[in-house]
Amino acid sequence: MPLTSEPLRKLGFLTIGLFDEADPRRGHESTLEIIELGEELGFDSAWVRHRHLQYGISSPVAVLAAASQRTTRIELGTAVISLGWENPLRLAEDLATVDILSGGRLNPGVSVGPPMHYDHVKHALYPGTVDSEDFSYDRVERLLDFVRGKPATDFSGVEGFEVFSDRVQPHAPGLGRRMWYGGGSLRSAQWAGEHGMNLLTSSVVKAEESEDFAEIQLSHVRAFRAHHPDGDRARVSQGLVVIPTDSASPEQRAKYEAYAEQRTPRTTAPQGPARMMFAPDLVGTSAEIAERLYSHAAFREIDEVAFALPFTFAHEDYVQILTDIATKLGPALGWRRAA
Repeated sequence: MPLTSEPLRKLGFLTIGLFDEADPRRGHESTLEIIELGEELGFDSAWVRHRHLQYGISSPVAVLAAASQRTTRIELGTAVISLGWENPLRLAEDLATVDILSGGRLNPGVSVGPPMHYDHVKHALYPGTVDSEDFSYDRVERLLDFVRGKPATDFSGVEGFEVFSDRVQPHAPGLGRRMWYGGGSLRSAQWAGEHGMNLLTSSVVKAEESEDFAEIQLSHVRAFRAHHPDGDRARVSQGLVVIPTDSASPEQRAKYEAYAEQRTPRTTAPQGPARMMFAPDLVGTSAEIAERLYSHAAFREIDEVAFALPFTFAHEDYVQILTDIATKLGPALGWRRAA
């Protein structure tokens, strides 16, 4: 199989962290164990999603704080924190704290827009300010300013026995360069580039100039880098769903294929008023998946991935999938674990 892209430099994975309402600790422990396994297998990064008012991780920063104390090397990311749920100043404090605790391994990914089902949650989330909340890119700019050390107040100095800073504390040097934007549109890719962020691309994009997923994603990658100060060296991570079956049991293979088949209809045409396009889940041997990736126009332009784990599988399924990704698929894509 000819290599048609640069060797994969960074291999990561993304998990949603589901749990049972009757036993939420078990689900959170499973997520932490999966992150620990990722480090043992040599993955460069582990990423968590957020799911507010659902049975998945609602506080990714808290989960990654715990993960930071159970790992030593693997980078820890959020993909993504929806800033519509957050106060940028408070979030900046939390992110800096976890980055310090992790030894500089945090990679916060964020996005903007109103919270999901906002009409149903707005009075609980923003009582009294529902009509004045700003869910635009300005919310990201505020977060970036605070993380990068710009003043958050015009007051500083000593008051009695207490000392006050005019910027977020703790300040985490380098964190500002590890901020990612989760973008699915051409505009968001350009904006992220103009503001010196890194770009997270996923299995969902807006069908704006085409209905070919790979072509759309490729246009986002190129637009991002064209507007980024680092140009072609600007960091992009791709997050497709991949499910290698090299060491899977027959029962697991059947489950994986049924999962992908159920989700395939949404990949054939744009969905909903926003015309969202979904990438097909990639199921098969590592050799088969690698061949499909090498034929993917956007994959050929990146050297970092955060492959997404399926939503609803069991812990042992994730162990098998991650093990195959690290030992079979990653090497087939030219990746080599750090010594």
